[in-house]
Amino acid sequence: MQPVLEIYAPDGFDLWPVAEVQSFAFLPLSGELSPAEVGTAMMRIAGCNDIDPDGDRPPRPADPLDSFLHGLLTFDNLFAAGGLRVTDNSTGVTFLPGCCDGLEDWRDWHQLVDDGSLLGFGHDPVSPIAERFGDTVRLTVNAEQSDSPVIELSVAELRHLLAGAERDLADFLSLAADWASRLLPGHCAAVTAALARVVDLPAPAMSPEP
Repeated sequence: MQPVLEIYAPDGFDLWPVAEVQSFAFLPLSGELSPAEVGTAMMRIAGCNDIDPDGDRPPRPADPLDSFLHGLLTFDNLFAAGGLRVTDNSTGVTFLPGCCDGLEDWRDWHQLVDDGSLLGFGHDPVSPIAERFGDTVRLTVNAEQSDSPVIELSVAELRHLLAGAERDLADFLSLAADWASRLLPGHCAAVTAALARVVDLPAPAMSPEP
């Protein structure tokens, strides 16, 4: 199980260094990313929230960097396209986040573990679902297909995988905070706090900004 972001190619992006990636690929998040890969992840997370202000939100700043970060730093409810990817190494079957999934909702998996709540991550034509049957969890790659590949694992295994995914997210958050201190020194604390909200984890301790 890996926390992943759905990534688009960074065509023309020049606010900070990013890695070359293939559109619609999934970037696993962990503490092992290169600085350029962290930059790609941050570009995607900020881009998911780069929506023109309305309602009570302040107007978009004129500065290109401030403008791009504006949604990330001012939205109450943040979104990051992606979620948790599960791969069965024995069969090669991979369960991917769906179109209705977001990384910020990763803790919903605990509802499945704790009370058996069915989780749906998308809709026609691809509807990944996760269900609990007693002590077994079934992940259906596409519920729209009667012969869809599935992954079955025990509730205990899923708890273990979720703990690993949380560690990966915590390691990524620490790595991204360090990245922000170097690449976005004037926005480091605010960006780190926003990112902590996205991954639903406590923000790491920050050194005072100059």
